[in-house]
Amino acid sequence: MPRSPHLARTRTAGLALVAAASVALLVGCAPDAAESDATAAPTTAPTAPASGDPEPTESAEPPIPFEIACDALLTADQLYAFNPNVGADPGYQPSGGDIATLVEEDAGTACGYLNQTSGEVIEVGVATPTSAAGEARRNQAAVSSKPVPTYGTPPDVAGYFTQAGGTGEAQVFQGPYWIVVRSSALFEPGDAQQLVASVLANLPAA
Repeated sequence: MPRSPHLARTRTAGLALVAAASVALLVGCAPDAAESDATAAPTTAPTAPASGDPEPTESAEPPIPFEIACDALLTADQLYAFNPNVGADPGYQPSGGDIATLVEEDAGTACGYLNQTSGEVIEVGVATPTSAAGEARRNQAAVSSKPVPTYGTPPDVAGYFTQAGGTGEAQVFQGPYWIVVRSSALFEPGDAQQLVASVLANLPAA
């Protein structure tokens, strides 16, 4: 007997409804894509913001202070042997130049000795600069002054002298010591030689 067209359409519609319900059920069970993306945990830890502070650097090596009494740096007898008119200058202040550098940057000691007759002051300073500073002082002296081998035997003692603007200056390097002798009374290297020898003899052994 032939199948009723009405019955076929009814079955087809029923199957379509069942399929639609199944699809809706499956869709309802699937996770929402947008919600999943919003709540997903990060795969990498957040990085801290970069700091603007500079990297720490090593501080410069501080100089070792050198202290000595002025009457020990040059004794009264040594001053008298150099010039009977020269004695300690109680009101002495470093005039500047290498003497000021020696005191302010290298923590050295500077003393003044006054010629009671002429009023000229002889400045004598000694410091023990750091290795880097000592090398810089020696290089500068070699460039700006003339070597004086009579101040001591190289390379144990390196001596230099310059005369400019009416002022003579002797610089001597021995071991850790930097010695400066400066005065308008110094016209040539030999004028400072006796003072240099006395100072070298009075310094503690390095």
